[in-house]
Amino acid sequence: MKADTVTAQIPPDTRMRNKKPASGGRFWRSFKNQKYLWMMSIPFVIWAFVFSYLPLWGWTMAFQKYKPARGFFEQEWVGFEHFKTLFSDSQFLLALRNTLAMSGMGLVAGFIFPITFAILLNELRLGFFKRFAQTVSYLPHFVSWVVAAGIVTKMLSSENGLVNDLLLTIGFIDSPIQFMAQGHLFWGIVTLSDVWKETGWNAIIYLAAISGIGPELYEAARVDGASRLRQVWHITLPGIRPTITVLLIMSIGNLLNIGFEKQFLLGNNLVTDYSQVLDLYSLKYGLGMARYSYGTAINIFNSVISVILLFTINGIFKRTTKESLL
Repeated sequence: MKADTVTAQIPPDTRMRNKKPASGGRFWRSFKNQKYLWMMSIPFVIWAFVFSYLPLWGWTMAFQKYKPARGFFEQEWVGFEHFKTLFSDSQFLLALRNTLAMSGMGLVAGFIFPITFAILLNELRLGFFKRFAQTVSYLPHFVSWVVAAGIVTKMLSSENGLVNDLLLTIGFIDSPIQFMAQGHLFWGIVTLSDVWKETGWNAIIYLAAISGIGPELYEAARVDGASRLRQVWHITLPGIRPTITVLLIMSIGNLLNIGFEKQFLLGNNLVTDYSQVLDLYSLKYGLGMARYSYGTAINIFNSVISVILLFTINGIFKRTTKESLL
């Protein structure tokens, strides 16, 4: 009785305001208040659906013995036969090894060098030199890999190559080294080429994150007698840690999707065992041999592993650092 009396004393309009609106009502209220933003997002939603989700229908090819001349219901279904063939192929395992090796090396180098370069640029006090160095550093990003691979090949050439000439001049070697014919050197060449081409461009986002750190933190550190190295370690790096975490999660999620341009352009028949990656393997043994179902199975493997890696590393960071992407 007492509870009913208290409830009755609450004005009806107050009870209506305290009542939580239905989820459908919240959606339409939000749509009405921000209708122009919703309308602007519609083209991007359609684009994502058409180019990212609709093609997933083609994954059915991996479970068929696909023939282009037949309709969908006329295809022969073979289940997981292509996946069994995939995992038993030694060339696939070799391509997987090369992909993991080069992507792992690229992941480590692709974080260490841009972060270090961004911190060094931030510490420069000469504005003109800082802008000049940043501009020169990210110009290689706009050069296509066709041109970049030609530059790298020429520099590493055994005939009038800059690297060999320099090593011969300082007496480090007695005869030119065939860099592009040494399989065990190929992973390092690809990694260093990628570092040279992308370090300046990748450093831009870290410079933007550093610029968001309050200058009063550095002033307080200088008052306390902290050196510039101490300021970097205790202020700059912690300040850009969320950016590093997000980019690291995204990079690990794309660990197998390293493309094939670098490997295709820098590789040759002498280093095939080290240059063939999953994308090249899919191109050669899938599309090149008209085995469309087999090529689709390879791409499904890449996508599934990428999703597993993304959610796994995201969960690890969420539990350990309380920072995550999802």
